[in-house]
Amino acid sequence: MKLGFIVASLSVIASCVVNPVANSSYQMSTQKPYADVLAELEIAITEHNFRITGHSRVGKVIRERGTKGFPEYDTIQFCNLTHAKTLLELSPHAVEHMPCNVVTYEFQQQVIVKTKLLPTNTDNPKLNDFAEQMNQKLKEIVDFAAEE
Repeated sequence: MKLGFIVASLSVIASCVVNPVANSSYQMSTQKPYADVLAELEIAITEHNFRITGHSRVGKVIRERGTKGFPEYDTIQFCNLTHAKTLLELSPHAVEHMPCNVVTYEFQQQVIVKTKLLPTNTDNPKLNDFAEQMNQKLKEIVDFAAEE
């Protein structure tokens, strides 16, 4: 019984190594006003031919529920169906990386703009190339929003 558990555990651990996940992120910080960062983030997303699919204003909602002075926290989700189709044709398992996501929040008198990057070290060279291209777009979006 114990041997079976150990073998099953090793299989799970090995599968984590074979199928790398996106654990890399990219972030910038800025002194710009928070509202300006959000507005420029939306412009950058649109200019890169993505469509905003969701915007969660977590900090604002917490303040509205009575926690005065709670800092800003926002999450913006966005997608481009052409890119999504390409990604999913390269690997159906890549759906875990959709939609693209950028978070903004206040921390130590700065505004942080951060996104997760797609993994570029898979065993699929075409997927890696596509991920490199997408990561460049994501970095440009973050840079534009944080640029002072």
